[in-house]
Amino acid sequence: MRAIVLLGHGSRVPGAAREMDGLAGKLRELTGVSLVKVCFLSRLGPHLPETIKACVTEGAEEIMVIPYFLHAGLHILVDIPEELQKLAVEYPQTRIVFGKHLGFDVVMAEILARRVDESLSLPDVREIEVPDRANYPVPPGQGEFVEVIPDK
Repeated sequence: MRAIVLLGHGSRVPGAAREMDGLAGKLRELTGVSLVKVCFLSRLGPHLPETIKACVTEGAEEIMVIPYFLHAGLHILVDIPEELQKLAVEYPQTRIVFGKHLGFDVVMAEILARRVDESLSLPDVREIEVPDRANYPVPPGQGEFVEVIPDK
């Protein structure tokens, strides 16, 4: 049996994963794979270790991890493959595949064009009421976002 794990970055905002849950449901429908789970690299869980374990417990012989990431940055190149290789040692009987990230696709450009159209009627940024950052505390043991200044 195959399982699909849709892996997102993660957020400390409760409920931020609702859209991922919707995607997982649509993925079940489109692929015919009944065991589709959502997990996150950091912040609010579930995380990869517990999700892989759940898939194996539910009978998965192959787990395809699809990273819901746009670009081939450090998480795609190093962090996720390293984590998956560690997990693969724990489950030698299970084939674990690190699938492709979203990357470039003409469909992405079409979605962006739709978002441009949908954004035409939105207000000026000065009119947006921004929630208080204190409503979204950093989970214990995790650091705050650190801005990286680009090289000139």
